[in-house]
Amino acid sequence: MKQRNRPRAPHRPPGRGKPAGVGSDGTLWLYGLHAAAAAIANPARRIERVLATANAAHALEAALARTDTAPEIAGAEAVAAVLPPGAVHQGIAVAVHPLPAWDLDDLCAGLADRPGALLVALDQVGDPQNVGTILRSAAAFGADGLIVTQRHAPSVSGALAKAASGALEHVPLVAVVNLARALDTLGEEGFLRVGLSGDAPTALSTVPEAGRLALVLGAEATGLRRLTRERCDVLTRLPTTPAMPSLNVSAAAAVALYEIRRRR
Repeated sequence: MKQRNRPRAPHRPPGRGKPAGVGSDGTLWLYGLHAAAAAIANPARRIERVLATANAAHALEAALARTDTAPEIAGAEAVAAVLPPGAVHQGIAVAVHPLPAWDLDDLCAGLADRPGALLVALDQVGDPQNVGTILRSAAAFGADGLIVTQRHAPSVSGALAKAASGALEHVPLVAVVNLARALDTLGEEGFLRVGLSGDAPTALSTVPEAGRLALVLGAEATGLRRLTRERCDVLTRLPTTPAMPSLNVSAAAAVALYEIRRRR
């Protein structure tokens, strides 16, 4: 979806501390072909530097032609040197400024005219690969935003953006102090709050179709916390087998989002 009514406040990423790959000026190194191309194509994203091998620059020639920042051609080792150890960069790293922040009120205001709005809320999901992959699924299945907690959630990083495969540029990411209060707000905005839990008696496929829906998922180790569960209108599960009763949270999100989108 196109991001609308984007607020102008500085970005306040979820999580604590400065992740590897963040410069002293607050710029962030994104890497990987899809993440880099999406960032370059996003008019809301300020590009500071583009460091690329000749092959990567050729692969992204069309995207790079649309930016005023000329790529600095370098070897793969020079690209790797600006990134965290082990980063799979595919020959490109882009130093970007953080996107302007979203808050929940802004997101809800931007969705006021969308009776079929779909949101995803994560209850202290802390792995950047999982959050990035969920962002990718959210973009693929047309979700209008991802809500995370400010604490016990990963900072926006190159690893998260790489896993999101460009979705960080398309899906609004909202970090909230208190998820239970955020779910109260979504209830007031007319969202059916559907929690996913392996011990729920109701399968997701049997939940009545809703116009506005918020899918709520918890961390793999702890699941949904008590206050989060209490704010959900219905708790549901995926129809897994006894041999493998649970899925990785990012896989569960993808399956659930597919099921919700299939029925719309």
